[in-house]
Amino acid sequence: MIALLVLNVLCIFVCYYVAKSKGSNARYWAIMGAIFGPLALPFVFFAKPKAKLT
Repeated sequence: MIALLVLNVLCIFVCYYVAKSKGSNARYWAIMGAIFGPLALPFVFFAKPKAKLT
């Protein structure tokens, strides 16, 4: 049970930092990581980065 909780918390952090590095909404992806756990990881990795306006 504790291993599942640790895995879910790890997914939250990974989703947050990957989304933040891509310029996506990090809070949204952290929530998706909390809800879906490991199932959200492929989606955050394959999500397209936001275009930067310069």
